[in-house]
Amino acid sequence: MNKPSAVPDTVPIVFEAIVKQQAIAATYNRGEVTLAPHILYTKHGEIYLDALTLERDGQPPKEPKIGAFKLAGLTGLRITPRRFKPSELFVPGDDKYEGVTLLAVEV
Repeated sequence: MNKPSAVPDTVPIVFEAIVKQQAIAATYNRGEVTLAPHILYTKHGEIYLDALTLERDGQPPKEPKIGAFKLAGLTGLRITPRRFKPSELFVPGDDKYEGVTLLAVEV
């Protein structure tokens, strides 16, 4: 298993959000996003978050989808009071998560 080179200090925030099923807000690619975090995992020595985008710059997405976000790219990360239910689009048994999952929502 690849160990991440450095664990961002945002990992505990994301762990809490996943366990409590609360949305997180952050800046990503210079835009404000609200995400429903579903799984934290490692890939190529980096930590990634797969999450359902709830809002981008205050607007809901045109269609729901689970996106991959490099954790280091999420700045100003914070938990919001908004709750979420795990999306049926999330496939916890996907091969890309095998042996690299740090934490995932209970489905």
